[in-house]
Amino acid sequence: MTKLFVCDCNRTMPLDAKALGLAVHTSLCRQEVGQFLTALGEPEPIIVACTQERALFSELAEQSAKPLGAPLRFVNIRELAGWTQEAKKSTPKILALLALAEVPQADPVPVVNFESQGRLLIIGPAHQALPWAEKLGAALDISVLATEAGALPLNRDFPIYSGVVSSLAGFLGQFTVEWNLINPIDPEMCTRCGACVTACPEDAIDASFQINLARCQSHRACVTACAGIGAIQFDRPDTLRSGEFDLIMDLRANTGMPMSQTPQGYLAPGVDPFEQALAASKLLGLVGEFEKPKYFVYNEKICAHGRNGLTGCSACIDVCSTAAIQSVFKNGQGQVAVNPNLCMGCGACSTVCPSGAMRYNYPSVSHQGLQLKALSKTYANEIARTNLAASAPTLLLHSHTEGLQLIESLGRAAHLQAKNYEGLPSFVLPLGLENIASTGIELWLGALSFGFAEVKLLLTGNEDPAYRQALAQQVALGNAVLQAYGLNLNSSETRISMIEAHSDDDLETVSKALGILRKRGALPTLGAPASFGLANQKRETLEAVLTYFEKQAKTSLPTEGAVLPTPSLFGGLAIDQAACTLCMSCVGSCPEGALLDNPDEPKLSFLEKQCVQCGLCVQTCPENALQLVPRLLSVEQRKQKVILNETLPYHCISCGKAFGTLKMVELMLGRLGTHEAFSGAAQNRLKMCSDCRVVDMMKDV
Repeated sequence: MTKLFVCDCNRTMPLDAKALGLAVHTSLCRQEVGQFLTALGEPEPIIVACTQERALFSELAEQSAKPLGAPLRFVNIRELAGWTQEAKKSTPKILALLALAEVPQADPVPVVNFESQGRLLIIGPAHQALPWAEKLGAALDISVLATEAGALPLNRDFPIYSGVVSSLAGFLGQFTVEWNLINPIDPEMCTRCGACVTACPEDAIDASFQINLARCQSHRACVTACAGIGAIQFDRPDTLRSGEFDLIMDLRANTGMPMSQTPQGYLAPGVDPFEQALAASKLLGLVGEFEKPKYFVYNEKICAHGRNGLTGCSACIDVCSTAAIQSVFKNGQGQVAVNPNLCMGCGACSTVCPSGAMRYNYPSVSHQGLQLKALSKTYANEIARTNLAASAPTLLLHSHTEGLQLIESLGRAAHLQAKNYEGLPSFVLPLGLENIASTGIELWLGALSFGFAEVKLLLTGNEDPAYRQALAQQVALGNAVLQAYGLNLNSSETRISMIEAHSDDDLETVSKALGILRKRGALPTLGAPASFGLANQKRETLEAVLTYFEKQAKTSLPTEGAVLPTPSLFGGLAIDQAACTLCMSCVGSCPEGALLDNPDEPKLSFLEKQCVQCGLCVQTCPENALQLVPRLLSVEQRKQKVILNETLPYHCISCGKAFGTLKMVELMLGRLGTHEAFSGAAQNRLKMCSDCRVVDMMKDV
């Protein structure tokens, strides 16, 4: 059994020990710390409801004579509940947060390894790059790529290159840089002897040992002076240079890796001296062996990226802010390849993936489902036990870093300046994520199924624009599904929405949004909480959610289905039967088995449950007879196999074997009947199967 330590922080929180069913300390980190020290020697896991003194309690645990049986865990009830305007009403919420802390930790995930030997390339103007090279040279293996000329040191203590960067790629421990040598003088070969400076009649060469081409009159006296060294060539045949490095410090105003989340080991402080100093400090800690989680799991078998050389779904590639995901085609079959070293764990790829081929794993959706159930069940049980007015909680999803920092700062502001700032209302339960972009509709709709009344996503302004767009699209889709069942509140208030702060210290925006929530009060739930768990397979979870929604629905879905916005991962197909020849190209292109043929007769069938709206069938159809229809049918309708098109088979006029469809042969006759190869009696060959056609052609030989 877990040992819980709860403290009212010097009586600044109105905690009810009887209602909590726990002993409440007043100065656990000071006078009462002995009780914590005693618990360290006991076998039970320990949870401390205080994050401010995490360092103190962790240090005490490390100094304990007896090692802990389980990692020490912490939960913040102060800023999230006890220091808010509704602190006296927050007992159900505090119990829910404590229950969340008791959920077993997620299973460990594979790790991605990095190794850095400290080979640092500093890119930028010489007058900035060279001083940093001298400062960092004692600790790192330095090279400099000077993009603007400047006075070079006479001593060759580290390699100095010059030129313009043409490509820069890689990650911590494996960066590859290519640049073009523009100036006739190659600083790699230059010995700084100064012979060229003396020989130049135009004074076009100075202490930078680079030729000022605007002043040079092409006397080539410098070439003659450097003949023994060979560092100067005006007609150099190969100007491309390259190198491999572990770390990059980019001092240019316009960086070489413009993505919003640059790889580990690449620091681009630009021209700001203070930012350069911070970057230099970080670089010193990036030598050695490192590891990070492998955030994703990819199932290529259900990926809808490409078939037959055509691209269908590219949602994960489009949303990735680190360029970690690339398109790969092999023998016409398209998949995506993810470089785990470049992946920064945002999870946006899994959010937008319609099939579930790309799955976030840190933690998994199934583990998050356990967290959601712990929160909602504990909260509901306490509401029922105390006979409080029935209300369902609001789920506030936020990132573990900027998002948590923002709501904790708001909690402190609400405690010290209650008239100016709103803390979290008593019915708002926060849940931290590795990244806010990693959450999608399966988690949101699952939360509503478990008893939450609404879901709020807290954005802090630091998100990549592609993440915001993807989340907005997913929110619109989730609300459209709820609206189809009549489960949304009204036209102006939906059950899934975003709180969009402008920065991670934008207390005013979040305070205003929370104030509106507190004034409005808690909302009703959809109905009795669902009993199913969230599966790691996205489509499986969504099917369970839709089944639950149908039972709680206030309105019935139209027979033809409710219209959904695009992009949608639910939908059907519209077919132009007159144009379709039943060639079955679409069947071969479908990666999910939603389109089916019939081996015995020309018949095209469709299973809407399997369709992910990737559009590969639409692109493959040679007759342009197919069109995607984003919609939501009932669960039962989506399970039914429907016939999209069928026709009579066409039988060979020679042997009688069925070899195609009547429409296909008629189309072939219309297109090829006038060709000289099929003129006259030879036209009958178009009406024969392939075997009989060969036999008939041999008669004319």
